[in-house]
Amino acid sequence: MCVGCGLCVYQCPSGALEMGWNEYGFLTPNLAGECNSQGECLTVCPFNPHPEKKISTENEISQNFLTDELNHHPKIGKYKGIYAGYSDDYRLSSSSGGLATYISAELLEQGIVDHVISIKESPNREMHYEYAVSSNKDAVISSSKTRYYPVTLAKMLRDLHPLEGRVAIVGVACFIKAVRLAQYRDPELKKKIPFLIGIICGGLKSKFFTEYLARKAGVIENIQQPQYRIKNLQGSAGDYSFGCLDSQTNSNKTIRMKTVGDMWGTGLFKANACDFCDDVTTELADISLGDAWIKPYHLDGRGTNLIITRSALSDKLIQQGIQQKRLNLEPLTIERLLFSQKGSFNHRHTGLSYRVKLAGKNNCLIPPKRFVREKVSFDFKIVQLLRMKIRRKSLDVWKNYPDALLFDKKMNFSLKLLKGATTFYHYKKAALNKLKIK
Repeated sequence: MCVGCGLCVYQCPSGALEMGWNEYGFLTPNLAGECNSQGECLTVCPFNPHPEKKISTENEISQNFLTDELNHHPKIGKYKGIYAGYSDDYRLSSSSGGLATYISAELLEQGIVDHVISIKESPNREMHYEYAVSSNKDAVISSSKTRYYPVTLAKMLRDLHPLEGRVAIVGVACFIKAVRLAQYRDPELKKKIPFLIGIICGGLKSKFFTEYLARKAGVIENIQQPQYRIKNLQGSAGDYSFGCLDSQTNSNKTIRMKTVGDMWGTGLFKANACDFCDDVTTELADISLGDAWIKPYHLDGRGTNLIITRSALSDKLIQQGIQQKRLNLEPLTIERLLFSQKGSFNHRHTGLSYRVKLAGKNNCLIPPKRFVREKVSFDFKIVQLLRMKIRRKSLDVWKNYPDALLFDKKMNFSLKLLKGATTFYHYKKAALNKLKIK
């Protein structure tokens, strides 16, 4: 299980590991020399199957880092405040409500950190995007979009110590967890990295995802500048488009994501490790940011953030923004938060126990997981099984047949089966809920 965070490369004392593309379009560590680390690299892996008890799950890790007086909920971890809203300054230039850009800029301008490490366009055309350093507000603004493309922190962390000053890092749950594990091993990193900005994630995608969307948009080769969340300001937040530059015609090609079907609930092009992640809301970050997929917010195509503060500092930054009228936010209840991410909670919490049992039967090593005692109905087990098969099949098919029309044809029957099973599951669940109410 690997998500390509690259922390194992950073942790490897012999330098024997390096990141490279695997056959399924993911960045993974490869042995490039003689290794004598005796498994030291695994101590910072977010999917280490044999962690220390003190850091076995997000619950234990948070005790070491989120030490302010906080509330706690078993599904979202520690928190101080929950909000929904947007930044007036950065909303239109961001994928959602602009809060990641706002927080990054404030950390720099208030001198809390000297640099922010986040994902930017890469000078390497093969990579498209990579982690890079921003040391001022303008540089932060240039990295304000969501990138559904494989990246790694390996190089950035190896270059971290010579970098003068303190650093904030932006990342999804598994990357944030890996950084926390590295900080646990090296307390100096805790001083060096005083703030983590967590992005709520629906699953990491292979680079095949970008290739598929580009071909659907009409760009066959030499894909440049892929953009994943082009907003429709007159539509809803979910009505966004993918676009990229066609180097042959020097023109931008776009395609509305609604026309390609459900790319998230189906598990298409998703990393296997994501099916064994139970951190829906990036519980180990100082602040967690996502999309508010509930009424009335999701009806606004300009984008609205879901915000969870997990430290006194992060909540102070939010309160300052509200008082200065630079942030347009309102408090959100736990119930509304859970509802906004209900699909992810359903898959990654309720369905997790079934996936863990299947992995155990196949002798797969699984890290300690919470929510493994959840009861899973037979019909939802079918949904889980079909999602896992579709995830793997999508990677196999694209590896062998990188043609969008052929891919759609080969995946059509499996996707129809999943749609039918999912519809039956939701219908049955709704009917049972109505009976309970009566």
